Amino acid sequence: MKFFVLLSLFVSAYAAAGNSHLVCYYEGKSYLREGLAKLIISDLEPALQFCSHLVYGYASINPTSNKLVSPNEKLDLDIGSGVYRALTNLKKKYPHLKVLLSVGGDSDIVDPDSNKYLTLLESSNARIPFINSAHSLIKTYGFDGLDLAWQFPKNKAKKVHSGIGKFWKGFKKIFTGDFVVDEKSEEHKEEFTALVRELKNAFRPDNYILGLTVLPNVNSSLFFDIPAIINNLDYVNLMAYDFNTPERNPEVGDFPSPIFELNERNPEFNVNYQVQHWLNNRAPATKLNVGVATYGRAWKMTKDSGLTGLPPVASTDGAAVTSLQEQSPGLLSWPEVCSKLPNPANQHLKGADAPLRKVGDPTKRFGNYAYRASDDNGENGMWVSYEDPDSASNKAAYVKTKGLGGIALVDLSLDDFRGACTGDKYPLLRAIKYKL
Repeated sequence: MKFFVLLSLFVSAYAAAGNSHLVCYYEGKSYLREGLAKLIISDLEPALQFCSHLVYGYASINPTSNKLVSPNEKLDLDIGSGVYRALTNLKKKYPHLKVLLSVGGDSDIVDPDSNKYLTLLESSNARIPFINSAHSLIKTYGFDGLDLAWQFPKNKAKKVHSGIGKFWKGFKKIFTGDFVVDEKSEEHKEEFTALVRELKNAFRPDNYILGLTVLPNVNSSLFFDIPAIINNLDYVNLMAYDFNTPERNPEVGDFPSPIFELNERNPEFNVNYQVQHWLNNRAPATKLNVGVATYGRAWKMTKDSGLTGLPPVASTDGAAVTSLQEQSPGLLSWPEVCSKLPNPANQHLKGADAPLRKVGDPTKRFGNYAYRASDDNGENGMWVSYEDPDSASNKAAYVKTKGLGGIALVDLSLDDFRGACTGDKYPLLRAIKYKL
């Protein structure tokens, strides 16, 4: 009897591991890059043996018609050579793969004074053309469903304060009040619930997938009625990273995506808090996927930042560098970070080309960082926190321990898809898959 109980437990555990999601994002703009940063379909294929879902983004919303549209029709929609059809045709070669179209993703241009993602919600007449156009695009091009990376307003960055700083912040609030993310958040929460329900009803006859991507620094408690929407969603990807970035926190460098809470930090700015919020609101663990970024965030260290690199790093001066690959200040792809860590090619270099000093994470709780203190002139200082195969594997281990659905990797084009660092293509993706 004991043998059969043990065998049953083993089979259950094996089945659970086999059913883990590995949701892979592929952003269309990487197809438009020049040189070695350009990720085309043939470069994508080595990743697909590891991915359970491939999410292509990002579609956008036409603010006049409220229809779901491609922002680059020549690239995406051409019947002969368009990316939409090329991606869904990959299912013939990789029959396990589900290919979804994503909308929003912080890539769609939004007027901050009239956010089309909010105004669409506010009218049932506006939701109808969106739903009909989404269904039509998915059906026409053979997608398996839609991913809602809805562009809700972001939380304001929160600073770490000393005792005096906390007192001063409290004093200022008497006159300035609290920052309000969205004055109509309760209404928008109800309206988003309606959109999810209406989309799922439209998709159900064709058995299309409907997923939700909670973008970084979007407050789930403000915008998502979790018990009301969760049964109409097939998965939820929690993009629990970019809590700290050079743009949001130019004067203090800190971990962008710790798994657990750090001392004297905002208790919400970690993976575990975000996951627990959804679990506490009756979301099934198996529907939740933890987002892992394939890039690092880099701050410029100054003379006043100190020499140790121990975070939080004070007196930083915004973004340290602009990524050659992404052309985004303070964002470095994993191969770009890897090239700055100690290696035979840079061990004798000086100044801005000198290697960074790497500091690992033996606790497996917070993440890696690397740094180079500024020189006597206050130049060439850099502090970067990033995901590498070890830290990505730690997050996959966390997912397994919590019994969650899996990992959502953002973005394949910022993983080392050419194998420049160690010779292995997609090392972050591989590390996650092997741990799951």
